[in-house]
Amino acid sequence: MTLYEQIQQEMKEAMKSRDSLKTNTLRSIIASVKNYLVSSEEGRAQKVNDELLIDLIAKEAKKREESIEAYKKAGRDDLVSSESKELEILSSYLPEQLSADEIRAIALQTIDDLKANNPSDLGKVMRELMVRVKGRADGKLVNKIVRELLESR
Repeated sequence: MTLYEQIQQEMKEAMKSRDSLKTNTLRSIIASVKNYLVSSEEGRAQKVNDELLIDLIAKEAKKREESIEAYKKAGRDDLVSSESKELEILSSYLPEQLSADEIRAIALQTIDDLKANNPSDLGKVMRELMVRVKGRADGKLVNKIVRELLESR
């Protein structure tokens, strides 16, 4: 069973159990997949696979994280709670995230492989590193770690 089929099945189960939060969250994933497939040339040519789905779920999770921050600043604890629950549901479909130490180890390996030795090599390292950690690490954290490592050389 593909991840997309699993999400569709779990949405049906959530609807039957009247879990509106999970139903709405899973509907948003399915809607973002359909929007992607319809909205772009490359989307129309593509089939729904697990890699595409993980990318779209990660984008949805990122939106929830940004909303949580905004709601915290506005003092809207009720909305923070709702968004946090949705983020938890989305996170259950994403691969386990790498720790900062794991990212640092992969970054060091990438830097050594590319023989990068100064901050001007940041773009080259980031391109290669993001392929290696795709879906398992936040780009901002990866960028921060790579900058630190390159500046210390």
